[in-house]
Amino acid sequence: MAFITIAPPAQPGSLDAPLSGPTKVPGPTTAPAAGRGRLRSGSLRLPWLRLVPSHALLIALAVVSIFPIYWMFVTAFRPSSDALSTNPLPGPLSLENFQYVLKTIPIAGMLANTFGMALTLAVSQLLVAILASYGFARWDFLGKKALYLLFVGSWLVPFQVTMIPNYLLVSQMGLLNTITGVVIPQLCSAFAVMMLRQHLEAFPKDLLDASQMDGRSSWRTLWEVVVPNLRPALAALGIMLFISAWNEYLWPSLIMQKSDALIQVGIRGFLGAEGNNWGAIMAASSLACLPIFLIYIFLQRYVVDAFVRSGLK
Repeated sequence: MAFITIAPPAQPGSLDAPLSGPTKVPGPTTAPAAGRGRLRSGSLRLPWLRLVPSHALLIALAVVSIFPIYWMFVTAFRPSSDALSTNPLPGPLSLENFQYVLKTIPIAGMLANTFGMALTLAVSQLLVAILASYGFARWDFLGKKALYLLFVGSWLVPFQVTMIPNYLLVSQMGLLNTITGVVIPQLCSAFAVMMLRQHLEAFPKDLLDASQMDGRSSWRTLWEVVVPNLRPALAALGIMLFISAWNEYLWPSLIMQKSDALIQVGIRGFLGAEGNNWGAIMAASSLACLPIFLIYIFLQRYVVDAFVRSGLK
């Protein structure tokens, strides 16, 4: 006779309980993961929220800067009878003001003379700035700091202080009512010297030493090594000098009291004792702005490149 022994079932948690498989460790719940996802998405949205006030301020400043130009063109394309209208929308469009300007003043010749004057000033100021800043940055000499402070100080002196001495000098030279009299007192720009000196101070000295070891003189080093590497900065500075000379009004109007060879002086012909022709003034001003707009459109990449390379803020 065979006896079969039946073992009692093992109690849960006892040492005799068989191992049915690997023990599973409870993992983290999905709630914290969801919380982290919400925090992560929130952290991505927060920078955009912080940028909203700054972008709104920039948009407001852009509108304030652009609106006078917009108003100038709107007034120029209105009939002369509606020149003082406060309607911000253009219309009805008319070329009456432009036709009157073209018949009244030789605006093509004025634009050509103004372009030549501004180009001469920009080139001369840029040439003087290259030579002066290269000397300040390349060599150490007695009185270097004092001479540089004189350059900077002359830039800080208001134009009204030097206006009368310059006028007397131009008058004694017999250059009143001439473009030459407008150009000569402004052949040098302390601002241009100061700007280029900052670029040349950051210029790699190894390139200058290598050029000297190759047998180049200081003059050849300037035009063969330094100037080609500063082309973007020179283009940006040249554009600023050209625009500054183009927009100059007080000095040309003082020198050329009996001549309307420049566009800045020619526009004042529409201001009279009997009344101001605002439509013609806006039309002539619009035509005077077109060359500057075209120059900036075609050369703006040089301006951006120059500030990126120089690190100016």
